Amino acid sequence: MEFNDDKVKATILYHLRRKRIIGGKHTSFDTLRRGFPIHLGKDVRKIAEALVKKGYIIKKSTNYGLQISLNKEKINEIEDFIKEVLGYDFL
Repeated sequence: MEFNDDKVKATILYHLRRKRIIGGKHTSFDTLRRGFPIHLGKDVRKIAEALVKKGYIIKKSTNYGLQISLNKEKINEIEDFIKEVLGYDFL
């Protein structure tokens, strides 16, 4: 399977959206690399940081590690991006 930056971004966002990790519900930052080939680990981390800078992902520091969630204020933009790149639609 071929991965480019947009496809990796959309896959990360789709994973979080599908699991409903939005707003107050968080998951570990390290879980973002799951589902990708091992050799893409560093690239996935860099792309996730870019999504944080873009405002799609919110970071939360805790005593047990960095937690993330989707920004609920940009959920429509996120769903549009996922649909554009991956073709998945949310109801």
